[in-house]
Amino acid sequence: MSPAYSPVPELNLLKEFQDRHGYESYAESFGLDDWNDTSGLEAGWSKDPGFLAGLLPFARATGGGSFYALWRIDDRADLATLPVIAFGDEGGEHVVARDLRELFRLLTFDSEPSIGHEELFFYRADDEEHSVHHDTFVTWLAGTFGLTPVDDPDEVVAAARDEFGERFTAWKSRYLDW
Repeated sequence: MSPAYSPVPELNLLKEFQDRHGYESYAESFGLDDWNDTSGLEAGWSKDPGFLAGLLPFARATGGGSFYALWRIDDRADLATLPVIAFGDEGGEHVVARDLRELFRLLTFDSEPSIGHEELFFYRADDEEHSVHHDTFVTWLAGTFGLTPVDDPDEVVAAARDEFGERFTAWKSRYLDW
């Protein structure tokens, strides 16, 4: 038996799904990367040990190199319940989901996030085709976690921002100069 991808059971299940169906094949530009690889944080944000210890990078968010990380807001044991932060390849860092399951629901929108310094949003044209394994992913999420597709990703992002945005801004300001 191979070692687990991460200490997060939900991510391990998603990794098994991804291994069967392919990186970026079930949600636009999304793919699980090496668990807790902080090289992107170090290169673009901060090398401060406190900053790096507070974040657990795990996935690519866009084709340009933006990524997702879990934010260690506290010392909870269940890492899947930590808020998810999106880091933009050209800057910007935003709370995107209150936990992993909310991120999984966002992935059903099948659109990479637009991540800027001031905002994060998802857009999908009505005539845009879905990723090749999108329907399989939606079915898998329902069967594995009882999750339904998201109708309005902005509602999910707004709820996460409302609950954790100010705390994340205060936390990151200890490490980032901008």
